[in-house]
Amino acid sequence: MLRKVRISLAALSFLIVTALFLDFTGVVHQWFGWMAKIQFVPAVLALNVVAVVLLVALTLVFGRVYCSVICPLGIFQDIVARIGRRKKKLPYTFSPERRWLRIAFLVLMVVTLVAGLVPIAALLDPYASYGRIASNFFQPVYRWANNLLAYASERADSYAFYSVDVWLKSLPTLIVAGVSAIVVAVLAWRGGRTYCNTVCPVGTVLGYLSKFSLLKPVINTDKCVGCGVCARKCKASCIDSKQHAIDYTRCVACMDCLNNCSHHAISYSRRRRTSETPKVDKSRRGFIATAATVAAASALRAEEKAVDGGLAVIADKQLPERATRLVPPGAQSIRHFAQHCTACQLCISACPNGVLRPSGDLATLMQPEMQYDRGYCRPECTECSQVCPAGAIRAVTAAEKTAIHIGHAVWIRENCLPAAEGVSCGNCARHCPVGAITMVPVNPDDEESLRIPAVDTERCIGCGACENLCPARPFSAIYVEGNERHRVEL
Repeated sequence: MLRKVRISLAALSFLIVTALFLDFTGVVHQWFGWMAKIQFVPAVLALNVVAVVLLVALTLVFGRVYCSVICPLGIFQDIVARIGRRKKKLPYTFSPERRWLRIAFLVLMVVTLVAGLVPIAALLDPYASYGRIASNFFQPVYRWANNLLAYASERADSYAFYSVDVWLKSLPTLIVAGVSAIVVAVLAWRGGRTYCNTVCPVGTVLGYLSKFSLLKPVINTDKCVGCGVCARKCKASCIDSKQHAIDYTRCVACMDCLNNCSHHAISYSRRRRTSETPKVDKSRRGFIATAATVAAASALRAEEKAVDGGLAVIADKQLPERATRLVPPGAQSIRHFAQHCTACQLCISACPNGVLRPSGDLATLMQPEMQYDRGYCRPECTECSQVCPAGAIRAVTAAEKTAIHIGHAVWIRENCLPAAEGVSCGNCARHCPVGAITMVPVNPDDEESLRIPAVDTERCIGCGACENLCPARPFSAIYVEGNERHRVEL
C-alpha cells in the first residue's frame, strides 16, 4: 500500500510540474505554481524559509521522500529505470557509497553559488535540469500537437484551440538540455538512482539528513531468510543484504523493497538499534547485476516565413548588440538576477509574447534575457514574475510593472525611414504605451518637414514596443538598452 501511495503521489507531482513547463495559457500556474516554489534549490535561493523548513522536516520524519515524490528529475529517473529494468533478469545489486564524489559535487555547487557563478551551479540543480529538458524537448512536441488540434478545429469552424509558435530559442541551451537528458537517462537505465545518489547535491544534503529520520525501511533479522531480493530490487543500490544493512543516505523511500519481500522482513518504521551484527548465510547470495545502455535525444527546430502581402519576403530582424542586457521587470538589477536565477526556463515557457529566451553568453549561459524581435514586453503582462520559484524575479502587479524602468530606447538615425529614405513613419511613437516617444520635425524651422522620433529616456520603461514594431529591416531604427539597476518611479 505504501508503494502504491508513493507512486500515485509521484505521478501526480511529475505531471503537474511538467504541465508548468508545457502550459501556455497560464491556467496551470494559477493553481499549481507553488509546486515549483517548493523545489529545494529555488526555495533556498529565494530565501523561502517556510518551504526549506517544510522539506527538512519532511526528510527528518519520512526520509528522502522529496527525491521520490516531489523532485521531477528523480521521478524521471524512476520512469527510465522502470523501462530499463524490464530487460534485466537481475536489475540491481548493492554498491558502496562513493562519498568523496558526492561531497565533491556538493562543494562545487556551494562554492559556485557563493561566488555568484549560478550558471555553473544550475547544471547540478535537479529541478533546473529537468526544467531545461521539459522546455526544450517536451514543450515543442506538446505545442505541435496543440497546433494540429487548432488546425483541425478551425476546419470544423471551432476555436476551442489556437495555434502557437514553436521555435528554437537557444541552441546552446538545447545542447546542454540534451546532454543532461542523455547522462541522466543512461545512468538511470543502467543503475537506477545512480545520478540521484552520486551526482545530485540536493540528494547528498537530504541524504545525510535522512540518517536521522524518524521513519525508514528496517530489516527484521528474525524474519529475513537472506534471499537478497530486496537488494536486487533496490534502484538506489543501498541495501547490503549480506550485512542486513541499509545505507539511509542513499535510500529514497521508494518502498520497492517492502513490496518485493515475500517474508515481510522489511517494514517502514522506527529504526531499532542492535548490539551485534547478525550472522548471514552466505550460501544464499550470489547474484550479479548485468546492464545495457541505450539513450538518444532529438533536436527540434521550427522555421517560419513571413511575406509582405503574399508577394515580397520580409527580411527577418537581426538582434541589436546591447551594451547592457535586458532582464525582466521585478528582477531589480542585473546582478541580483544573475545571482538567483537557476536557468530552469519556467519563465521562458510562461512568457506569452516570445520576449524571454536563454542567454548564449558564457557568463549568463541559459539564464533568460529579453529580446524584442518576436514581440515586446506588454505592460499588462506579469507572467514571468508570478512563476519564478527562485526569487530572481520578484512578483509584481501590472500597476507596479508600468513604474519599473528596465531600460531606455536609443534612436539610430541612419536606420530610420524618415531620416534615411525620406518617407513618413512614426510607428514607434504611435505604439509607445507610456508616451515616451514624440515625433519632431527633421527641420526645426519647417513644421511641414518629415518627422523623426525623439525619446524621453526619463519616461521610457524599456518595454520594447518601439523596437519590435519598427518597420526598418534588418536592424530596427530604435532599440532598447538595459539598465544595470532597475529604476522604480513612485
